[in-house]
Amino acid sequence: MIPEGWPGHIWLEGRTSVHLKNHQSRPTHMPRGPATKTGEGFLNPAMAPARTRSVLLLADALENNWLVPDGKIVRVLDALCATGVRPRRWRKEIPKQDRLRITANDLDLDALTWGKKSHDSHPINDGVDWSPEPSRFSKQPLNYVDDGIQWVHGDAKKLMVEFPFQWIDIDPFGSPVSFLDTAIQSISRVGVLEVTATDIAALCGSVESSALRRYGSTGITDAYMHDDATRILLGLIARIAAMHDKSIHPILSLFDGHHVRVSVLLKRSKENATKWKEKIGYRIRSEPYHFDSIPAGRFSGPMWTGPLFDAEIAGRLTVERALELCAGKKEDYPENWTEHDIEHSKREIERSVRHIAESAELLSTDHLLVAIDSLGNAAGIGQIPSMKKMKAGLEKKGYKMCRCQMPEPMFATDADWDTVIEVAKSAE
Repeated sequence: MIPEGWPGHIWLEGRTSVHLKNHQSRPTHMPRGPATKTGEGFLNPAMAPARTRSVLLLADALENNWLVPDGKIVRVLDALCATGVRPRRWRKEIPKQDRLRITANDLDLDALTWGKKSHDSHPINDGVDWSPEPSRFSKQPLNYVDDGIQWVHGDAKKLMVEFPFQWIDIDPFGSPVSFLDTAIQSISRVGVLEVTATDIAALCGSVESSALRRYGSTGITDAYMHDDATRILLGLIARIAAMHDKSIHPILSLFDGHHVRVSVLLKRSKENATKWKEKIGYRIRSEPYHFDSIPAGRFSGPMWTGPLFDAEIAGRLTVERALELCAGKKEDYPENWTEHDIEHSKREIERSVRHIAESAELLSTDHLLVAIDSLGNAAGIGQIPSMKKMKAGLEKKGYKMCRCQMPEPMFATDADWDTVIEVAKSAE
């Protein structure tokens, strides 16, 4: 079936050809913020870095065998795939395709048809084929596999109830809350859950009623609101996981432009699940802040207070690795692409992992997060110290410091606040 408006016009995301509908404009240079929903087949180009990181994480799991033993298959699901860009990138850009069982699902038939037609028009043709498994409640498998991807038109919650997966991606338009319980139940004894949240007004403290209703938590609109948003989402996932005797281990959790994106490893363990509350607390607005299990004064939360990254896994998400897997090659480029388009694509891939590898060690343990723009006033020096001088000063005293991937310039350090202030004064 040929979808209405086909073929539209072509863009390249990573190494994967994406057919945009004619009413969808070409992505601008380095898209950052939310896009307006343009109707059926919506694709937000600002989510491209998140999709790139998903490719890298899944590839890393296969290469380093931290999800399943070497040689075992991984059943992966994009539960809300829209036009299928993410599963098509999984299929195109990840090595070891013989170990992947990719399912792309959406309730929007028009979007799904568009995605399948895009895949048919740019086949991989590497001989990878597999048979869908029967559901938990039926002897018959669901749908069919086309060039390595199973396309399913259906309700995501129903699909996750019927089939077990080891890797689930939840990327809705807005809040992911309604999908979390079902996704966590669907995940196997060990699995990865990737979740996107774009309801930032709620998560960042602008709309308290929505935050309390959806997340059982409140944020504060200040320099730490983006970190709050990430931790509030992680806290909710940890709570729901514990209800199903599962614990979470954050692999990569960050705020990027206009959304929160978290990737967590889920493991079935009653013992560890029981300990979930040990990593739940409140951010107390002292100078600059501290976490506590009991709210006091001006606070945000409850939220996850544990690590945000896995040091080893996130440490391998380098620019070099991103370019190796995801940078377009000559044979991938659309015919009308200019040198500017090629450079734009490369920079977008680089930006997707900027600061991640170098911050992996610090963000995998206890750390202090500092907003550089407010540090000058806090130190009483009347100007903003440079990141370079702060890093040099802290390292000279034996501490670590790294720039974090945040909308506002921020750094993490294992130094205490008094030391940070001391270094800031000496760095003016």
